[in-house]
Amino acid sequence: MERTFGTWQDGVNFLLGVALFLSPFVLGFSTERAPSFNAHIIGALIAILALATILAFQAWEEWINAVLGLWLIVAPWVLGFNGHEAAKLTHVLIGVATLVLAVWAVRDHETGHLPVG
Repeated sequence: MERTFGTWQDGVNFLLGVALFLSPFVLGFSTERAPSFNAHIIGALIAILALATILAFQAWEEWINAVLGLWLIVAPWVLGFNGHEAAKLTHVLIGVATLVLAVWAVRDHETGHLPVG
């Protein structure tokens, strides 16, 4: 059985997860409970799933990251921090990027563009 590894998209999603996790401190919304808690939890999940996918590709990990990306896009309105521009933009932009990269990685896998070891 061949082992399939993740793609560059997974590496970028890992970095996006770390960036999201650190964003409350870097962008100054660490005192805001909802956006900072969300950034820490979802950022950690994205990074962990991306790292797992880098080590051994599984489509379900990508789909979970896609769902987390969707959550990040709507979270500012659902959690009520859409008035905080830095938090809102961080969540929405990282959400869009995570969603696009996760779907792209699944597409690459389905078309045979993943590295095999």
